Amino acid sequence: MVSIDSSKSRSLSVSSRRSRPSATTKSFNGPPLSTLLLPALFLILLAVAWEAMARTLANPLVPHVAEIGTELVRIFSDGSFFRQLQVTLGRVGLGFVFAFILSLALGIAMGRNKYVARFAEPAVLIGLTVPGLVWALLCVIWFGISLTTSTVAVALSLAPPLTLSIAQGLKTVSAELQEITAVYQLSWRARLRFLWLPTLYPFLLNGIRIGLSMAWKVIVLVEIFGLSSGVGYRLNVEYSSMNVAGVLAWTIGFALVMAILEYGFIGGLERRLTRWRRVAAV
Repeated sequence: MVSIDSSKSRSLSVSSRRSRPSATTKSFNGPPLSTLLLPALFLILLAVAWEAMARTLANPLVPHVAEIGTELVRIFSDGSFFRQLQVTLGRVGLGFVFAFILSLALGIAMGRNKYVARFAEPAVLIGLTVPGLVWALLCVIWFGISLTTSTVAVALSLAPPLTLSIAQGLKTVSAELQEITAVYQLSWRARLRFLWLPTLYPFLLNGIRIGLSMAWKVIVLVEIFGLSSGVGYRLNVEYSSMNVAGVLAWTIGFALVMAILEYGFIGGLERRLTRWRRVAAV
C-alpha cells in the first residue's frame, strides 16, 4: 500500500509540474518586456548611431537628430501629415480591397485545381518579379493622374504574393478533413468557413504583410510621379527643396504608421484568429 501510494504521489507531482508553465514559457508568451523595451532599445541605438554619423561628417545633407525631430513636430503639429496620410491610406485601402477579392478567388482555385494552378502560375511569378517602380510608371502612363492609377498599381503589386500565400496555404489542409467534408456533402460556403479559412488565416496575414510592404512602396512612387497629394507627393516636395530633414521626417512618420498597423492591427488580428491553435510549451 505504501509503495502504491508513493507511486501515485510521484505521478501526481510529475503531472502537476507538467501542467504548470515554466518560467521560460511565461517569458516567451508574456511579451511586455521583449516587445516594448527591445524595439525601443534598437531605436535609441539607431538614433545614437545616426547622430554620431551626422557629427562626424558635418554635412548639411546628413541632418542631426534634433533637426529631424523639429521637422517631425512641424508636420504633426500643423496637421499636414495626417491630411496627406489619410489620402494615401484611402488609395492603399481601395487597391487592397480589389487585390484581396481577386487573390482569394484565384488562390483558392489554384489550391483546389492543379490545372488552374498551372495556368495561373506564370502570371503570379511575373507579378512577383516585376519591380514596383515598373507598375507605378506603367499605371501613370496608362491612366494618368486619377484614382484608377493608384488603385491598379497597388492591386497589381499586392495580388501576386497574396495569391501565392493562399494557394500554398490550401495545400496544407488535412486530406482527411477534406474527405470528411466530401462524404457529408458540405456546401462550399461551409467548407470555406469551417475548413479553408481557419487554415488560411496565418497564410493570409503573412501575405497581407508582404503585400502591404510592397503596396506602400508602389503608392509612394505613384504619388511622386503622377499625383498632387499624399505622402509620396510631400516627399517629392521636400526633395525638390533639398530638405533632407523633411524627407526623413515624412519617412519616419510613415514608418510609425506602418509599425502601428503591424503591431496594433495585424498582430492583434492574428492573435485573435489563431487563438485556437495550440502553442508549444517547450
